[in-house]
Amino acid sequence: MEKQRWGDSPACPKCGGMDVYKMMSRQGGREKHNRWRCRDCSSLYSVRTGTVFEDSRIPMRHWCFGFWRAATSKKGVSALEIKRQTGLSYKSALFMMHRIRFAMAPDDGNPLTGIVEVDETYLGGKPRHPRDKRKAWSSKAPVMAMVERGGRVRSMVVPDVTAKTLKQAIRDNVDRRARIMTDEARQYRGIGPEFAGHDTVKHTAGEYVRGEVTTNTVEGYFSIVKRGLNGIYHSVSKKHLHRYMAEYEFRYNRRGMTDGERTVAAIQAADGKRLRYRDPVTSRGNVLPAQLQPDLR
Repeated sequence: MEKQRWGDSPACPKCGGMDVYKMMSRQGGREKHNRWRCRDCSSLYSVRTGTVFEDSRIPMRHWCFGFWRAATSKKGVSALEIKRQTGLSYKSALFMMHRIRFAMAPDDGNPLTGIVEVDETYLGGKPRHPRDKRKAWSSKAPVMAMVERGGRVRSMVVPDVTAKTLKQAIRDNVDRRARIMTDEARQYRGIGPEFAGHDTVKHTAGEYVRGEVTTNTVEGYFSIVKRGLNGIYHSVSKKHLHRYMAEYEFRYNRRGMTDGERTVAAIQAADGKRLRYRDPVTSRGNVLPAQLQPDLR
């Protein structure tokens, strides 16, 4: 893990100093927590510091296994399966997998370019009885995805599928020189003049491809997500749906890598990220400023 995170330069995560050394035990080997000390700021740290597995009692071998399964399983891996294969409790396995998904969350702010396919869908439970159909729809969450033809995908949970929301998401994530392709939904009407063009396919008329005009790529991405959510996870709450979408997005954007390369990329993405059960608070009940939170233990 140290090799994957730091390579040959185990810099201090507190001050960035390079003058560091390994802490040794009296018996001559590494100290049991495998800590390092920085000569510049005198702080102690380990490979866990400043990552999603900081302050976790879960052994590092289970974290490695969780990263490998999350990065190599095309449709995802459930916490119950991680529980069976590692011997962890279900709560610990779920804790670990949520933090791995948090590490996979994209931090690439570069806009999508070229031909960009855009579509939206609803993810959630199905009605158990026809009379429950309205209730089931209320539990579904709208999700939007934009796919760079032959390139990256960017997906997000949106509050609604109104024209204002969808168009603003396109403006925030797509380069103005890109060409937009959507279905005939009225929410996308009028977006063309802001970009290089806007083409639509008419699904209601049975049209799915017209030359290079199609939304099959983004629909294929949604099919992977839906098969995973239905077949692996079975039920995902609105509260955590964005983390599962980050997981699918991470794997899709690195589909050209080998399983090992994708696993290393996931481990490296955990650097500088921390997910807590709740925000730290002061004795007066106020949430601490973000810049003070990483220093808490």
